[in-house]
Amino acid sequence: MSESRASHEVTRHEPAGAVGPSELPERFENPGLPPHRPRLTDEDPAAARRATLQVAALFGLSVLGTIGLIVAYVLVRPGDTVASVRTSTMVLGGALFLVLFGIGAAAIHWAKTLMSDRDVVEERHPQKSPPEVREGAVAVLEEGAEDSGIARRGVLKGAMISALALFPLSLAVPLVGEVGGDWNVGAFRHTMWRKGVRLTKDPSGEPIKASDVTVGSAFHVIPEGLRDSERWIEEKAKAVVLMVRLDPKDLKSEQGEGWSYEGIVAYSKICTHVGCPVALYEQQTHHLLCPCHQSTFDVADGARVVFGPASRPLPQLPITVDDEGYLVAQSDFHEPIGPSFWERLK
Repeated sequence: MSESRASHEVTRHEPAGAVGPSELPERFENPGLPPHRPRLTDEDPAAARRATLQVAALFGLSVLGTIGLIVAYVLVRPGDTVASVRTSTMVLGGALFLVLFGIGAAAIHWAKTLMSDRDVVEERHPQKSPPEVREGAVAVLEEGAEDSGIARRGVLKGAMISALALFPLSLAVPLVGEVGGDWNVGAFRHTMWRKGVRLTKDPSGEPIKASDVTVGSAFHVIPEGLRDSERWIEEKAKAVVLMVRLDPKDLKSEQGEGWSYEGIVAYSKICTHVGCPVALYEQQTHHLLCPCHQSTFDVADGARVVFGPASRPLPQLPITVDDEGYLVAQSDFHEPIGPSFWERLK
């Protein structure tokens, strides 16, 4: 036994010149900061002027982006086609990119080429600042402004102020532009669904017979005649429905008596949290999942919220069948669809 134990013993060999734990100093000396390496703009006035013009040009790019966004908002309006909506979105998004990129790139280039790049060390001190430190706060801010060179470089000052002053317009104009005749929260209380309107498949528009809907299946549904609407894209955004068929014995509750047909239930696809499409159906649990923030609704129990940030169930569309066996709506939704904003009443 002793020979076996001895054969497994490990001998530790310290490298030559190594310092043992007992020989380490109690406190290491501060190595200090490496010597400052001046940049080209620190030594060459011409390079500093070039950097100043480059920063001003980037701020100017932001200004042009803001102007372009406003022009695009007025001239490149989304129409009644998907292509027009895509074009408008791409143009506005590109212009907004120029607005933000210009400001961000200008700030970074300014800091790297013109502002002081010397290392600064601040010794640790108690958290509570003494009165003289608070009194010196204004002096520190003034020193920082002086260090940035903004007082000496009028071109940068004007370019920065112009870009920052115009930037809010890129957000405000689209928002304010929508405050008009169409800014009507009450419009969300009503959709294209009416009594007798057939449920059709999205996007083909083919009417759906109850006999074609098997237990466990799910259909993405739009109202019949949607494409005939003048503003069909907006109407579709409100009227889209997810329809599933359950075994009638699994149906625990509905939002209204007789709103389903032989286990077939239809609910708005618009999440009541922030309006994302609720389109992920889990057949075994009868749960609908919103992919944006994981709000989960129980289709078998009146689309009750079982998980996530949504504050109310998905509105149910009352359905039945017509004389030909096609699924039709009994009426519109009985409550507003979409996010539960504070000003919206059920």
